[in-house]
Amino acid sequence: MRQGFDNQKYVKIQSEHIRERIAQFGDKLYMEFGGKLFDDNHASRVLPGFEPDSKLKMLTQLKDDCEIVIVISAVDIEKNKIRGDLGITYDMDVLRLRDVFMERGFLVSSVVVTHFNGQASAVAYRERLERLGIKVYFHITIEGYPENVALIDSEEGFGKNDYVETTRPLVVVTAPGPGSGKMAVCLSQLYHESKRGIKAGYAKFETFPIWNLPLKHPVNIAYEAATADLNDVNMIDPFHLEAYGKMTVNYNRDIEIFPVLNALFEGIYGESPYKSPTDMGVNMCGFCICDDEACCQAAKDEIIRRYYTSLGRLAEGLCGDGEVNKIALLMKQLRITTDDRRTTVAARERKERSGVASAAIELEDGTIITAETSDLLGPSAALILNAAKHLAGIDHKVKLIPQSMIEPIQKMKVSFLHGRNPRLHTDEVLVALSMLSTTDDNCRRAIETLPQFNNCQVHTTVLLSEVDRKIFKKLGVGLTCDPVKKN
Repeated sequence: MRQGFDNQKYVKIQSEHIRERIAQFGDKLYMEFGGKLFDDNHASRVLPGFEPDSKLKMLTQLKDDCEIVIVISAVDIEKNKIRGDLGITYDMDVLRLRDVFMERGFLVSSVVVTHFNGQASAVAYRERLERLGIKVYFHITIEGYPENVALIDSEEGFGKNDYVETTRPLVVVTAPGPGSGKMAVCLSQLYHESKRGIKAGYAKFETFPIWNLPLKHPVNIAYEAATADLNDVNMIDPFHLEAYGKMTVNYNRDIEIFPVLNALFEGIYGESPYKSPTDMGVNMCGFCICDDEACCQAAKDEIIRRYYTSLGRLAEGLCGDGEVNKIALLMKQLRITTDDRRTTVAARERKERSGVASAAIELEDGTIITAETSDLLGPSAALILNAAKHLAGIDHKVKLIPQSMIEPIQKMKVSFLHGRNPRLHTDEVLVALSMLSTTDDNCRRAIETLPQFNNCQVHTTVLLSEVDRKIFKKLGVGLTCDPVKKN
């Protein structure tokens, strides 16, 4: 893939910039991390060269000065809220995040349960974590937050929250997902630190939108596509423009909340250290783009991918027309269509010729491979076999998995497990290849090509099963599907 982002430069200058921000306040900096600290696949897709765990690598430069506080809302605990990308509940993800951070050598000092109103499930969760030796603090729901500044900035507001004990100059506040209350935790800590005579500061780390790229830059528009379900809108920061005469980009929620934050800062500090939402940020990504054209193209590809994702969500009843229409409008602004995705065109052409569901993959060198549904295989399973044969230099006519092996599997699926679809899924094909690889050299060679699927693009003319979607994700494939359900 053509690289558009200098990851090494990013790790270096981002950590340096955060050190400068810590020094600006003197004693301590609470840094709210929006988005993902690792596994940031959106950033790696729109900024080719950005590594999914870049932010964690950057923080590693500050590891000795840094500790991490993980925030979870009592409301999310009560509802058993699930992370859509991982399929696990937020309360379980807190433990997963903690393990990952600790494995990297970070100090994870505590967990803060926000929006606490005495929920029994939150109390039970705290007891569970405390049995694991994890410190847990409660932060209450404050009536009128965030507009009722007088109440919030008082002993009846932030004063009722537990004081979270920290020991290091940089406190990273993160969470399993949005709406957890990270910002409120940071502001509450500023209130308590001020009462203790400690000069603490606040900064916000949001990768997107990138503040020093143009408003309508494809990378920033890709952020709007990624948050179409939240209806986030990129805007010129009016506070920054007024204060400095410079145009920078932020998004509507931060701009709308800034006057309230400013009033809170004035209540805590006596005066606000920031003149704009952009001032609060520490993101240096915009300075590390080394090939703007490559990033623009990657961002356009991502917007099309998001469009197909929303079409699939609409077909499954998981969203409304508004989400799809918003992304369609963004595509129109950039003058791109689904035909700009080569695999889309190739898969549909194969379907027109065959009359059945088809799939196409674009390999790293630009080669397009296609496949279609058969009595034995679904389109995605057939595609993996066709692509693997091409990459391994195996003649297309060679049958890697004999029909005599496929038919018993089909019988098991239909006759004994009462499935409706006898065709093999991608995971079943890969298991069959693995079994045969011990005695068949072609199967062994085919399996050895799987790492080359990473960063390849696939399109299918039918919505795939969850099993197939997960296999492509594990292979590192960018997948899109037409919003057509299987018969």
